[in-house]
Amino acid sequence: MKFALIAAVAAIGLASAQAAIAQEALAKSSGCLNCHAVDTKKMGPSFKSVAEKFKGKADAEATLVAKLKNGTGHPAQKASEDDLKSLVKWVLSM
Repeated sequence: MKFALIAAVAAIGLASAQAAIAQEALAKSSGCLNCHAVDTKKMGPSFKSVAEKFKGKADAEATLVAKLKNGTGHPAQKASEDDLKSLVKWVLSM
């Protein structure tokens, strides 16, 4: 029983790590990492500071997707809306 529980926890951890790697790869291919970094300020704020700024705000995801899509306070992005939503969810999870 303990082995099954440990295996399940390890599988969940591995899946989470793979999802984070995939999201970081999407951020890189979309050009996000040219101006942003996960935990340090570059030309733009770090992803962690963005997550902190929007923490607890119910409309955070919609607000950030709109900013990225429309170029409001941030250069407009050509990524698909699904990719933008995925990237925003990743950033807000930090």
